[in-house]
Amino acid sequence: MTRMRLYLSALVSLLVTACAAGPADDGASTTVALACTPQQDPTDRISPYDSVSLSSGPLQAKLCYGRPSSRGRTMLGGELVPYGQLWRTGANEPTTLHLATAAEIAGIRVEPGSYSIYTVPDEDAWEVIVNRSTSQWGHESTYTEEVAAQEVGRARVVREDLAEHLETFTISAVELDAGVADLVLEWETTRVVIPVQVVED
Repeated sequence: MTRMRLYLSALVSLLVTACAAGPADDGASTTVALACTPQQDPTDRISPYDSVSLSSGPLQAKLCYGRPSSRGRTMLGGELVPYGQLWRTGANEPTTLHLATAAEIAGIRVEPGSYSIYTVPDEDAWEVIVNRSTSQWGHESTYTEEVAAQEVGRARVVREDLAEHLETFTISAVELDAGVADLVLEWETTRVVIPVQVVED
């Protein structure tokens, strides 16, 4: 009888632990490193490698991206970043957002993890694309069918005018409330806001 009780006690303990841990994920850890790891040496790049941190209550995230400059060219809506076409939202590697918690990016629900952020710029609104694939090089030609198949979702955000021309592509974070922040994309005469909000189950 004592052995039976010990066996049942151990079994219950295992079941409680398994339920608390949630479904198996093939050994993958849910811990996300909030750090930028460029695929190539970022030293002496024409478009510098940069990052912005989001730290608002439970919202803990880091966005890593390349910062191209206009240098006398028309970029947004020009030959290099034409309207209506996919853009890596920066330069070199794809712009990547590392999230420590489940969240919504422009209303797109994502689990903790790392995601590449692509966009399709246009005159009035931009399409935001959240993708699980982060290992590809950022150039739009590497957005293959295999990469596209890993899209989590797409959403549209409004484009606004900047009062003054901004030479270098810049992403900043504006903390609004605990667990709520905006990623603000600005370049040339364009401003786009991508809301990020923690999701609690």
